[in-house]
Amino acid sequence: MDRSSQRRSRRLVPVVAVAAAAALTLAGCSSSSGGKKSEESSGANASAGKATTPRMTVALVTHQAPGDTFWDIVRKGAEAAAAKDNIKLVYSADPNAGNQANLVQNAIDQKVDGIAVTLAKPDAMKDVVAKAKSANIPVVGLNSGLSDWKKLGLMEFFGQDESVAGEAFGKKLNDLGAKHTVCVIQEQGNVGLTQRCDGVKKTFSGKTDVLYVNGTDMPSVKSTITAKLKQDSSIDYVTALGASYALTAVQSVSDAGSKAKIATFDLNKDMTSAISKGTIQFAVDQQPYLQGYLAVDSLWLYKNNGNYSGGGEQPVLTGPAFVDKSNVDQIAKYAANGTR
Repeated sequence: MDRSSQRRSRRLVPVVAVAAAAALTLAGCSSSSGGKKSEESSGANASAGKATTPRMTVALVTHQAPGDTFWDIVRKGAEAAAAKDNIKLVYSADPNAGNQANLVQNAIDQKVDGIAVTLAKPDAMKDVVAKAKSANIPVVGLNSGLSDWKKLGLMEFFGQDESVAGEAFGKKLNDLGAKHTVCVIQEQGNVGLTQRCDGVKKTFSGKTDVLYVNGTDMPSVKSTITAKLKQDSSIDYVTALGASYALTAVQSVSDAGSKAKIATFDLNKDMTSAISKGTIQFAVDQQPYLQGYLAVDSLWLYKNNGNYSGGGEQPVLTGPAFVDKSNVDQIAKYAANGTR
């Protein structure tokens, strides 16, 4: 390289460095507990890097039950995307399908720019989703409803294939030498939970029982599982469908004097600690933070660039991934932040 070329090269370095620094600027925000009927997430703690596109309003409507901290992680992801994209995020939730549909109608009445919704009970959401489409409000799905999102006419879907996750779970039980599991469903009629247990049944070579519990009443969950374990001592694995229910099952196993082990779907910071200690054998992580983030961000992308993730034909899968003693330490630090 001649001297003049070297001088030109040195002059270019600061420009590249500035561009790289700008590209690495990130945004983030914190989340309070979920479960409220409707609440704006302002993204007040966002750092630099916020979009300069016109302000838009997005409603995130889930079937969160009071006290179910899984949804706090979904909400954190949604809030991070909202802060980055200059979005006013309005979160609301109700485990009753009719009430959830009313919350979607409220969002339509408020003339929001986009709606992200869970379809735990898709039949109850069909009419109100159609109303949103008639009002030219784009709707995307997340978490629950992979089998139904296209039928209902949603643009995109972000989540886990619950049937595939259940089948993988059943195979994992086979590998661990399990012979008899009880699959605990905390919300009767929730299609995603049913698909999980059906998937376990399909691939697990042992016996699978299904036990319904009232997921909104943890003392009842504990006593119902305890009674089942006392009734049948051959149960050697409890399959829980949520982190909080798995941790409650730990108490049930102790109360019943059972030798059953516990595995679960979904993750949180308490779950990573339990896996590290061996109290819980493994968990299936569907990455709820990613579901919330992608759902909100997709509505910004659609409004500002006409994008469809999956081309409107295929879902964007966020799981399943197994977390056990072999990899829990790598994930625990993120779970401690409330983002895994």
